[in-house]
Amino acid sequence: MEMKIAVAGGTGLVGAMVVEEVRRAGATPVVIARSAGVDLTTGAGLATALEGVHAVIDASNVDTMRAKRSVAFFGAATGHLLAAGAVVGVRHHVALSIVGCDRVDLPYYLGKRRQEDLVAAGPLPWTVLRATQFHEFAGQVIDRSPRPLALGLRMRTQPIAAREVAVELVAAAVDRPSGLLPDLAGPRPEAMDVMVRRVLRARGSRRLVVPVPMAGRAGRQAKAGGLLPGEGATLGRETFDEWLARA
Repeated sequence: MEMKIAVAGGTGLVGAMVVEEVRRAGATPVVIARSAGVDLTTGAGLATALEGVHAVIDASNVDTMRAKRSVAFFGAATGHLLAAGAVVGVRHHVALSIVGCDRVDLPYYLGKRRQEDLVAAGPLPWTVLRATQFHEFAGQVIDRSPRPLALGLRMRTQPIAAREVAVELVAAAVDRPSGLLPDLAGPRPEAMDVMVRRVLRARGSRRLVVPVPMAGRAGRQAKAGGLLPGEGATLGRETFDEWLARA
């Protein structure tokens, strides 16, 4: 029997990779995105898109640094996915979350906490996978920085290749619901400002790196290791340097 797996945010960085991995696993992906006629924030088109779907992988995202917008987006998107999934008989809801979202008070992370709470209390059997920042994050920071500068966040993380995250999400979706999985992280810790410098060097860019410390309570929490994986974490294989050489 054909297995259909819906991928919310299926056109984004991780979502597009998840769609590819679903195909590699021999299942049929269903892309949930506005470009596919589905709006997670309103629920429009969602019930129809989820007809016959076995599992949902939620890799949706919102580009914001504001807590209110993050909470609103993840609250609405998660609520609509769970409600529509319950109506049509989805058997497994898998959500991608972030390592440290429960202990570092970054505004964006408040939305991820809301997402996790809704999934855990919702009507569907569920799995949540928390991953660290992706190797790709350093390049995204550069691209969002005002030229000719590049912001070098002073934070410790243990980045992982987005492709490896996609593989783990699909493996979770075809397995039984498992609740909160062990953290997923890369093979070794890195400093984000150093990662930014390496990406610039690889691009041949002369943009000036401006170190930006994480201030306030969130900064203290991150400095205490809040963004690093917990005990028993699953570690990926590709280091940042290996990913950069390949990318």
